[in-house]
Amino acid sequence: MKSPLTPAQDAALVAAIRQAEVTTSGEIRVHLEDTCPTPEPLDRAAQVFGELGMHRTAQRNGVLFYMAWTSRQFAIAGDVGINSVVPDDFWEITKEAILRDFRRENYVAGLEHGIRQVGEQLKRYFPYDAATDQNELDDSISIGGDEPSPRP
Repeated sequence: MKSPLTPAQDAALVAAIRQAEVTTSGEIRVHLEDTCPTPEPLDRAAQVFGELGMHRTAQRNGVLFYMAWTSRQFAIAGDVGINSVVPDDFWEITKEAILRDFRRENYVAGLEHGIRQVGEQLKRYFPYDAATDQNELDDSISIGGDEPSPRP
């Protein structure tokens, strides 16, 4: 799949990820595909989460924004560390806020909004510690199908 993002949009999303991660040990990724190969996008997000090694963070606080661009499907997958501390309705509230932008075809703005919201929760529950924290996962947008890999 060729990225549906312009270079400026790609850079904006990477900048949003980096900004959100400045104050937390949490890790955020965005993965784009043409179509979702599973009936439920959350199932596919969980697969991609594993394929990208997002479960390997020290505090299990990775979050993946998954979007099947052509089929217009979307999901957010969080690891057990963040899932155990955020309010029960956090993921649904975040998803709905993103979808409001998506419905206006503001896809990048929606993802940026969601990344900021997730970043605030990560900051609250997993604050940055200069002595121990490091960027554990690539911040680039991953693109693809069965074998997701970071873009060069």
